[in-house]
Amino acid sequence: MEHMTEPNFTAGDAGQQSSPHVVVVGKDGSPVEGAEHAEAVGELIEEPAKVMRIGTMIKQLLEEVRAAPLDDASRTRVREIHQTSVKELANALAPELQSELERLVHPFTDDSTPSDAELRIAQAQLVGWLEGLFSGIQTALFAQQMAARVQLEQMRRGLPAGPSAGAGPEAPHGPGISGTGQYL
Repeated sequence: MEHMTEPNFTAGDAGQQSSPHVVVVGKDGSPVEGAEHAEAVGELIEEPAKVMRIGTMIKQLLEEVRAAPLDDASRTRVREIHQTSVKELANALAPELQSELERLVHPFTDDSTPSDAELRIAQAQLVGWLEGLFSGIQTALFAQQMAARVQLEQMRRGLPAGPSAGAGPEAPHGPGISGTGQYL
C-alpha cells in the first residue's frame, strides 16, 4: 500500500513545556507504521561546530582525491587524515551516533598504502554519512520551529478577547488600540 508522507507537527498545551514530535501520515491521515520516532538529533551531537568543520574538511578532501591521481605519500596522508577525522568525529558525538559511525565507517585494515579508489570510497562513505547526519539535524530543527509556531498559535488563541483584540466602540483608545502597549 502506497502512502504519501506529509509531516504533521504537534505540540502540547500552550502552558506546558513539550518537546516537538513528528508523525508521518499517509493520504488518509493515519500515522505511517514505524514513522513515529523523532529523536532530538541536536542532543546527539555534543560539539556541532566541530562536526561541521570536520564534515566540510572531509568533503573538500574527497573533491581533491577525485580531482587528480595521488602518489604514495599523498595517499598515505589522506588515509591518516581520514582515520584522524573519524576519531575526532566520534569524540564529538553522543554514544548512539558513535556506535553507528563505527558500524558503518570501517577503518583501513592493513598498513599498506590504499589505492585512489579505496580512498575515494572511504571518503564518499564518510561524506554520505555526514550529509545524512546534517539532514537529520535540519529536519529536527524544522520540526522544532513548526512545533514552536503551533504552540505560539495555541497561545494566541488562548488569549482573552478584550479591547486590544479588535475594533469596536468598547475600545477606550479607539478601534484596535490598547492602552497596554502590547502588539500581537
